[in-house]
Amino acid sequence: MGMIEMIQFLRQMYGKIGSNIYAGVGGQSNLQQISFMRQLQKEMKEKDVLDSPLNELRVVVFDIETTGFYPEKGDQVLSIGAIKMTGHQVHIDDTFYSLIHSELPLSDAISSLTNIQEEQLRTAPEAKEVLIQFFKYVHSDILVAHHAKHEQSFMQRMTWDIMRTRFEHRIIDTSFLIRLSNPTKRSLPLEEICEECGIEIKDRHHALGDAVMTASIWSCYLQKALTMGFKNLREVYEYLAHLK
Repeated sequence: MGMIEMIQFLRQMYGKIGSNIYAGVGGQSNLQQISFMRQLQKEMKEKDVLDSPLNELRVVVFDIETTGFYPEKGDQVLSIGAIKMTGHQVHIDDTFYSLIHSELPLSDAISSLTNIQEEQLRTAPEAKEVLIQFFKYVHSDILVAHHAKHEQSFMQRMTWDIMRTRFEHRIIDTSFLIRLSNPTKRSLPLEEICEECGIEIKDRHHALGDAVMTASIWSCYLQKALTMGFKNLREVYEYLAHLK
């Protein structure tokens, strides 16, 4: 069996044997972690961000690198990168980044794309540890991502598999603000949006590098939203709802 066939076989097996693709990695959450997640979920339910002024809105922009596109078939998260923002200000010194431990073979294509090597994953922190640290970094802030459905599907799967709790953070796609200035604009690759905004393309397909560029995109279009007269997320939601 060739390497590609072996990888596909492993993914199929992981998809068949159950929902927990991180089995043996996360283990049972301890009481402290359970308490933390319950408190975090409570804070998110109580926190009303829709009326927060856009120029004061706190968000965490993040990106993940994965082995593929289908968490339900065994694809896994390789790394998470994130950066904090307040309004259109990017906090360049307040970032998060970590590789995630894996014993599975990494295809040459993914390794070449992400510049992640198998030996790096062998010594990386366990998924459970990275996930907890990521949630502590994000706390109850809104998450922002480019093509957010990809990030959301993997975060939902990983959170459930490792912690047996639902991923409840609000994730906003960059298209949410992009559509304000161009309602018919289709979703474009990250680098194309960067070029339109005059953002330097650097460290592409590195989780933190992509998060930083995504933050710059969010900053660019948030300033445009403010110029157009939008004051908060509620006004943006209501405006976009009328376009449908």
